[in-house]
Amino acid sequence: MQIPSTDLEFSLVCFDLSIYGHHPHYILHLCKGWTARSPLGTLFFVVSPQFLKVHADVVRQCSQGASVQFVAITEAEQTALKSRSSGIARNLRNFQEWRLFARYAQLLQADHALMLYLDTCLLPMAAGLSFPCPVSGIYFRPTFHYYTFSPRPQTWRDRLQAWRDRLILGAALRHPQFRTLFSLDPIAPGHITPPPHVKVCALADPVDLAYQSAGSGVELRQQLEIEGDRTVFLLFGALTARKGIYPLLESLELLPDEVCQQVCLILLGEANAGDQPRIARSVSLLRQCKPIQILERYEFVEDSVLHQYIEIADVVLALYQKHVGMSGILMQAALHQKPVLSSDYGLMGELVRQYELGLAIQSEKPGAIANGITHYILQGQEININLHRTHELIANHTSTKFSTSILSECVSQEIYAKAQHL
Repeated sequence: MQIPSTDLEFSLVCFDLSIYGHHPHYILHLCKGWTARSPLGTLFFVVSPQFLKVHADVVRQCSQGASVQFVAITEAEQTALKSRSSGIARNLRNFQEWRLFARYAQLLQADHALMLYLDTCLLPMAAGLSFPCPVSGIYFRPTFHYYTFSPRPQTWRDRLQAWRDRLILGAALRHPQFRTLFSLDPIAPGHITPPPHVKVCALADPVDLAYQSAGSGVELRQQLEIEGDRTVFLLFGALTARKGIYPLLESLELLPDEVCQQVCLILLGEANAGDQPRIARSVSLLRQCKPIQILERYEFVEDSVLHQYIEIADVVLALYQKHVGMSGILMQAALHQKPVLSSDYGLMGELVRQYELGLAIQSEKPGAIANGITHYILQGQEININLHRTHELIANHTSTKFSTSILSECVSQEIYAKAQHL
């Protein structure tokens, strides 16, 4: 739809109190899309005070023009938010965030509001809490359809969870101000029947095709002193139990020495005060009893450095423990045309199988991980993936598709509707 030329001032207010993971990247992609379209009005990002400090680079890149502004909630509002330490606390916090979202949408005179992490708002929406303007949101973690493609049998807990999720989602979509559900899971929209006033569409999980590396992969390999022709397995991101770090370390104990002699494992990413000593102890013990090379870098690295590490990897590890939703690790591996050793659970497993991105295994089991590592070692130089399908996956997940999908739904129609009444 072409945007009419008017003197209207449009206000799109995006709300996201998350700091890490996909969130800063989504904000940057959306900002770039907004600026490229030269829309009429202002794009606001309502964020936590900590976001402005942790991601000053993102704020700086986005705030170069007057049409994009960051608004932090107050320190008092941030302090008042409940923790997410329990189910009850999480639900209470979700209601708090919804009220903050509504308050800032009204304060900034939003014509349309976008919740960048809609999952936290489904319960307040289902309860019918009011909102001052039309609102849309990005849906991260649907699971009610996993039984349709999962190789694992559905348990009674899975069925109960699916029933609960459908019930809450159905009630949330009936909220009178809700307009568009953007699903990061491309399969889920086919399993959702929205009311007439709501649109459900798949949303590309964006990958920046114009990435830049900090330097040569050959130079990095030399700096790291990777021994001989070892096969490099890379685990990156937050090094937590959720990422499968502990089953991975246990799996290395199961490998025969002749396989260990051909393995170089790189652990790249932040680990908290509880995890890092535990990981380091396990690594130290492995070095004593196995002829394996393990390289540790316990810190957050910029994207340019991360790309350099992915370039030297032979296999990317995506060993999440029952991960729900999309995975940036899969997308980064596909962008660099690197095979993965991945969890077989949920959407991640389905994408690996559908696009032939590598091996999908039961990543909770150390034995399955050990077998996967051995499989890649035995393949040697023949490690490969389906490049045609990989290119297809990346083409479906560009930054432009991400921002265009959102802005065409949240902005163009609203401006057009206003213009009709001038």
